[in-house]
Amino acid sequence: MASGDSAERRLRAIARARNIRVTPMKARRVVELIRGRDAREALAVLEFAPQAASVPVSKVLASAMANAENNLQLDPEVLVVSRAYVDEGPTLKRFRERAQGRAYRIRKRTSHITVEVEALPERRAAGRSGGGQAGTGRRTSGRQTSDRQTSDRQTAGSKKATQTRSAR
Repeated sequence: MASGDSAERRLRAIARARNIRVTPMKARRVVELIRGRDAREALAVLEFAPQAASVPVSKVLASAMANAENNLQLDPEVLVVSRAYVDEGPTLKRFRERAQGRAYRIRKRTSHITVEVEALPERRAAGRSGGGQAGTGRRTSGRQTSDRQTSDRQTAGSKKATQTRSAR
């Protein structure tokens, strides 16, 4: 490891939950919702997600945030979900009795859920020298537009409407 790499080293905290009784496919759908988001924002998304797998994923995320805060002394406001993935755990095999002495196999799948949060260097610097208020440099969603963009869209829409009227 070069000395330049140590200065740019990111602080990471990991949390894992193993043998969780939720299918990996369903847990992966939930994990895709939080990957790359701010940790606090990801917790809010999971709180209102309708999937049952969001409960164990939110517990793992909360544990990763607590690990970062207690073990690495990181501010929860600067944490980002850098990696989140679900691996398949052991499958519990059960049988369902059927007619005429038959039995169908039931597979109760389990998951290993891993969430890694990290404090990015630019966010750590902004958090420390932010003028006294932490979290003022929050990201905005892509749906918010400026007034100028909105007026440009409205004028483009009115031009299109007049063109279609004149074509009739």
